[in-house]
Amino acid sequence: MKLTGVVLDSPNARELAEFYRRLLGWKIGTEEPDWVTLKAPAGGTGLAFQTGSRYVRPVWPAGPGDQQMMLHLDIEVDDLAEACAHAEAAGATLAEFQPQDNVRVFLDPAGHPFCLYRE
Repeated sequence: MKLTGVVLDSPNARELAEFYRRLLGWKIGTEEPDWVTLKAPAGGTGLAFQTGSRYVRPVWPAGPGDQQMMLHLDIEVDDLAEACAHAEAAGATLAEFQPQDNVRVFLDPAGHPFCLYRE
């Protein structure tokens, strides 16, 4: 078996794919009305986005009764401050709650949390 992609639901697959294209600099692979893929530049696992008509934005951190996140992406960076500025310029929102000093949690335009971190 080979894991080929991680799929994120959203209210608009194209808009979310465009955000991650700006953030990561990856190229679009497949583009259909409700399905878009991004190719990892060195091969490996890519990202895919699908439009979900009943999509509910997750809450992070979630409390009782809140829509839970199903997954989050961890993105290692060389310079945390520079990467944070880039993420905000791409359209991410810095989450209010930040659990660690060497990690910054952001929300993508559909509300999915993702982490920028430095080892």
